[in-house]
Amino acid sequence: MTDTTRKTLQRYTYFQRVNHWLIAFCFILLALSGLAFFHPSLYWLANILGGGTWSRILHPFIGVVMFIAFFIFVIGQLRHNWLTAADRLWLRRLPKVLGQQHDQIPESGKYNGGQKLLFFAFILLMIGLLVTGIIAWRAYFSASFSLDTIRWSLLLHALFGFLMICAIIIHVYAGIWVKGSVRAMTRGRVSYGWAWKNHRAWFRKAVREQEGRG
Repeated sequence: MTDTTRKTLQRYTYFQRVNHWLIAFCFILLALSGLAFFHPSLYWLANILGGGTWSRILHPFIGVVMFIAFFIFVIGQLRHNWLTAADRLWLRRLPKVLGQQHDQIPESGKYNGGQKLLFFAFILLMIGLLVTGIIAWRAYFSASFSLDTIRWSLLLHALFGFLMICAIIIHVYAGIWVKGSVRAMTRGRVSYGWAWKNHRAWFRKAVREQEGRG
């Protein structure tokens, strides 16, 4: 019998992992500095970037870095994230997914239906944050827009930021809940057993490709 606990498959390359953690690091800085601007009681969080003045200067630049890094990641993963009929069935059977009734859940490719929805939610939120952030970026762009436009952009920017924080919390929780997922993004490889249990369709394809290269 094949030992599925020792054999592994590559899930992410070194560059993809570094890029992912760059995005995560930028998000932490942006979330904390953004919360500092959101309410006076949270203003002390601005110290993470050196205080209020430095936070206002660095926040938008870090946002641009995060946007670029995220869309590099998107380019590499987009082909794996288009919704299929199996994904729609997976979403309809979400209660069975949460109940870990694996025999009643459609096989998943590299990503399941929930991950794909979150992927596109991230794309929409990132675009919304970029557009509203540029409009409100006083040092360079805000002079081109009316005061009302800037105010609405700031309001929407805060809303998109809040939704992004919620989406990231779901992303992190899911990564912890599905044991082995965090390891995939730290070491780049997953066991045959993990792939078979969580992404069976991807497992078959990845094994064929790995054996073909061998």
